[in-house]
Amino acid sequence: MKNSSVKTIGIIGSGPSGSTLGSLLAIKGMDVTIFDDGRRPELIVGESLIPAIIPVLRKLDLEQRVAAICQHKPGVSFTLSKDEQLDFSFTSLAGTSMPTYAYNAPRPAFDCLLEKRSDELGVKRAKVRAKIERVNGDKLRLADETLSQAPWLNNQQPDLLVDCTGRNRLFARTLEITSDVGPRKDVAYFAHYEGFQTQPHLPPGQVIIGRLENGWCWRIPLRDCLSVGVVLNKDDAAKFGNTPEERLEAIIDHDPLLAKDGMNRKRVSEIATYANYQLISTRGHGPGWVMSGDAFGFVDPMLSPGMWLALRSAELLSENLDNLAAYENEMRKQIKSWMNLIEYFYNGRIFAMYKTGMFFEKKFPGKVSDSMHNFFNNKIACMASGLTTTSMFGHALLKFCSTPSAWKTNPATLAIR
Repeated sequence: MKNSSVKTIGIIGSGPSGSTLGSLLAIKGMDVTIFDDGRRPELIVGESLIPAIIPVLRKLDLEQRVAAICQHKPGVSFTLSKDEQLDFSFTSLAGTSMPTYAYNAPRPAFDCLLEKRSDELGVKRAKVRAKIERVNGDKLRLADETLSQAPWLNNQQPDLLVDCTGRNRLFARTLEITSDVGPRKDVAYFAHYEGFQTQPHLPPGQVIIGRLENGWCWRIPLRDCLSVGVVLNKDDAAKFGNTPEERLEAIIDHDPLLAKDGMNRKRVSEIATYANYQLISTRGHGPGWVMSGDAFGFVDPMLSPGMWLALRSAELLSENLDNLAAYENEMRKQIKSWMNLIEYFYNGRIFAMYKTGMFFEKKFPGKVSDSMHNFFNNKIACMASGLTTTSMFGHALLKFCSTPSAWKTNPATLAIR
């Protein structure tokens, strides 16, 4: 980055995207300051990681430390009904450049590792809740009282300001930038539990995603507890009680599988609430400023792409400081690709494809059907792992195969409301 026109960078927010960006830029020899007051909620959504994150952790020389606090994640299971469950293993990625595993991460402990690594690499830190001022239309500057908390900057504004404030979306609010919101109006409630019964046929760390009568749920095994969350339409959620506590417990009791496995459950954390899971800013950069991570946009937690997009955003930005338009275009491509992929799970087509494929595999057993099964498993695994999520071929393949899959299985019967 020696020839870059950007010499000093001010990052607002020290979440995963901000800390990772700071580390990557520090590795390149850039002068980086993170402005953050250190406040964090007890629970943060995004505990289930995908394999594509592993190369970033290795780039930061962090995987060993992450492995020491995280639960190994071998794959994901989808429960379609009380009698039907589809088990997917990341071993389908064997032979690709992607690891055949991921992790389930205790947040915010995972975030703290990223923060500590940025400190080790020489990123400066101003412990302050940053204030931003709008100047000359669409430009931004640090308020004087914020800048004064970083005396090493000698009262000079950074060449580039980066919004890593997550869903607070500081720059978008300051500049009154609108956003495109996805079609789903869901709310999620989740908490940590002990006492949930495990499924003995599944390997330790396997994440379970289940269909609910109205919505879906997750079970993410952590080292010392189980993260249980439910996602459903806001109006449906309101029918289960007046508070997040009432709603989460009532929804668990209402679902036969959750109720059975959670009969002896004990909640060991507060309950967190998240809403508006599909959002992207209509503008991601401007003169001397840019958005990264959730501040730019975020997608539905189905398939767990959130943390990957945060770290990938940091990677892309660190490589495109002098071409912010290219960075923004690539991030839009990433988010749109994930939204499209996730929609196949919501509308039931991905499950219909699987069931139809299994029907023909049983009816016409042999090398050809086995080869087709392995081919499609690999292609879907590569997309859901983050390796080929933006692949035009992959999305074309899903579109091509999803129509005939309805011949044997109606996707609507497997859709998530």
